[in-house]
Amino acid sequence: MNFKIRAKGHKNVLSLHKSTFEITKDKDLSLSGDCIIGLDIDKSMDDFPEEFKNKLANDDTKVIVELSTPNASDRILGYGHHDLTLSHPTDIVCRKSTFVCSRTLMIKSDKAAIDLNRDLIADLANGESMEVNIELI
Repeated sequence: MNFKIRAKGHKNVLSLHKSTFEITKDKDLSLSGDCIIGLDIDKSMDDFPEEFKNKLANDDTKVIVELSTPNASDRILGYGHHDLTLSHPTDIVCRKSTFVCSRTLMIKSDKAAIDLNRDLIADLANGESMEVNIELI
């Protein structure tokens, strides 16, 4: 089961956060948003099909997030959780921790912003677009 999202880069993408990474519908980014890697996303959690949400709200579901820009890509593995509400209208956050809130897509992620492919981050800092593919297993 897959869900695709398009995001845009921004000159202030730093990707330095040590426990999360985020994509958002926001169109601007300050330098303090060091977990945000993609902006102006074309879909949010509100657009997830109900079947997709139900599968994500399961502790046994593996979540693979594939990020692709014109010159680079990365693959991140994490897990769903029974307490995920998947209800935030603008933000999607992947977390290394087990913290869950309305913005959380997955927990126990094997990468945070600082761990992502630096060529991918360079593309985003240069304003390139990014495809985000979320696969549930």
